[in-house]
Amino acid sequence: MASNDSEVRALLESRVDACQEKDIDRLMSHYSSDIVYYDVVPPLQFAGADEVRDNFVRWFDEYDGPIGLETHDLTIATSTDVAFAHMLHLDSGTRKNGLQSAIWVRSTVCCRRLHDKWLITHEHISVPINPQNLQAWLPPGA
Repeated sequence: MASNDSEVRALLESRVDACQEKDIDRLMSHYSSDIVYYDVVPPLQFAGADEVRDNFVRWFDEYDGPIGLETHDLTIATSTDVAFAHMLHLDSGTRKNGLQSAIWVRSTVCCRRLHDKWLITHEHISVPINPQNLQAWLPPGA
């Protein structure tokens, strides 16, 4: 399984690189055509590569310049043809309105080996909130 773990890790690292560079074609090459993606923005569920692509383009367009996306606490579990991973991401950058932002995002990614290639078939994104003030948890100093 070590080889599968390293292959899935490489997939996830390439996914982050593509997000940071806003390279939509490289990013979408990591997703299956029947991807189901849960996000924090309406309509909350995106089904199929076209909807997911449009959602990523919307996200990319919110930033002026590259997106900072740091992975923390990555855990990967694999079998022969199925894998899942969960992690925290620190999502940061300069928004189109000039605002510098940084926010913690939780991510769960499910993958399948299809035609000898790992592809993301399901992804779930959530933003942790502070229950005392119902605000998103921000990194220290943000």
